[in-house]
Amino acid sequence: MEWHISSLLDLEKAIPEIAEALGQRRKVALYGELGAGKTAFVQAFCQWLGTEERPDSPTFSLVNDYTYRDTSGLPATVHHLDLYRILNAEEALNLGIEEMLHDPWYCFIEWPQIIEPLLPPDTARLHLRVVSAQERHLILS
Repeated sequence: MEWHISSLLDLEKAIPEIAEALGQRRKVALYGELGAGKTAFVQAFCQWLGTEERPDSPTFSLVNDYTYRDTSGLPATVHHLDLYRILNAEEALNLGIEEMLHDPWYCFIEWPQIIEPLLPPDTARLHLRVVSAQERHLILS
């Protein structure tokens, strides 16, 4: 599926459709150059979920967790990883990524290239491409 996003409001409006396209998939690898909107996407998705915390870029912390209530009202978690500064898969394993990739929660991974072999087969891949200063093209596979 594809979306053309012209503003943050467009992104927020697209999130329910993107969530529907994800179906039961909870692991999402985010691809795109610096400034493509990977963190903005996670922020919009978390806002839609109703997380208690406002997501920030995990560039320095590497992993941020956010909490929300699922449709049954039970506590749920969103993992948000930024692997830009990770040098190899072993460093990612030391972060506990295997557990995050196999738990039932959402896991959004920025810069996932270094852990491609570790990703579950049903991982969704969202490619964000810069079209202009405000516009992005999103492709979900």
